Amino acid sequence: MLRGAFAAALTPLRDGGLDEDAFAPYVDFLAGGGLDGILALGTTGEGLLFSPPERRRVAELYVDTAHGKLQVAVNAGAQTTSDTVALADHAAAAGADAVAVIAPPYFPLDDEAVLAHLAAAAHACAPVPFYVYEFARASGYAVSSAVLERLRDQAPNFAGMKVSDTPYEAFEPYLHEGVDVFVGPEAFIGRGLAAGAVGAVSALASAFPEHVARAVRERSDELSELRAAIERFPRHAALKLVVARRGVPMQPDVRAPLRRLSGDEERELFDALAPWRERE
Repeated sequence: MLRGAFAAALTPLRDGGLDEDAFAPYVDFLAGGGLDGILALGTTGEGLLFSPPERRRVAELYVDTAHGKLQVAVNAGAQTTSDTVALADHAAAAGADAVAVIAPPYFPLDDEAVLAHLAAAAHACAPVPFYVYEFARASGYAVSSAVLERLRDQAPNFAGMKVSDTPYEAFEPYLHEGVDVFVGPEAFIGRGLAAGAVGAVSALASAFPEHVARAVRERSDELSELRAAIERFPRHAALKLVVARRGVPMQPDVRAPLRRLSGDEERELFDALAPWRERE
């Protein structure tokens, strides 16, 4: 089972497509920062913006380049159940250590529909551990306790959750569902681990792996200010700029409709991050 500090990994892009040469040095950077693993193709990884063939290739690249260095979980969540099932099956076949699925966005699904969707994905990747990626702001609704209870009965490989909900009052109930929980919001790492979470899957870890690895080891909530500094800007491009500044050959390219930073924004970003760069 997964444990510890995970990066919600970025997806390297160049000239409108995947930058395959950047995956290996990026994995080395994350592993060198003391992380235990990565979640590929999540929110920070722009996952839902890629075609299924692109997503399959990203999963393969991360599994291949991280072997022996980091555990790899792959988000297979997609708009349709058929795509989700196919991506979950592929991730398991490619050698992922775990498969995660976020509930489909846009349509307000009831419990029966959500359960059928998640159970189909879990069955597709079995016996690989399956994780529910709970993020109500992104999907438009929360996965209910009733769904989680029935999913445990229907999918023996249902192992846990990544929970990104805020405020803490929305996050905390998932700690009592009888499955492993990974903390999404960095501001909750200390409280969440003290209350029983088994680790964190952090967007900040994609560019500041050593800070998040330390926060998990020390059960610290100190990273809220760093997250706030990043969130002042288009987050995906900002994190890619930080990674490049730290020596990884990653372009600031993002998949539209996400956008890159302007020159002024880039200068403001690094001014805002100066106190944190001094701690690297």
